[in-house]
Amino acid sequence: MSNIRPLEDRILVKPLDAETKTASGLFLPESAKEKPMQGKVVATGPGKLLDNGTRQTPLVKKGDTVVYGKYSGTEIEIKNTKHLIVRESELLGIIEG
Repeated sequence: MSNIRPLEDRILVKPLDAETKTASGLFLPESAKEKPMQGKVVATGPGKLLDNGTRQTPLVKKGDTVVYGKYSGTEIEIKNTKHLIVRESELLGIIEG
């Protein structure tokens, strides 16, 4: 998908699309949509380098759906698609199921 390989403990995430309608079925205008805080992991770095010289393996893997903070990471654009590069410590959790 991309030619970007994150470094250290960074994770490349593709944000999921914002909801276009509410639970009750009302369609939201573009201005009312909130920035999504969930995304799919596209790539992971090799992990954080520890003091003893070994690397801590990332807890997330490609394909995981993760939750991150509203203002986490750095937005980048790859082939006209927005992505986010975040440190693993900025991720709040993994959505299972």
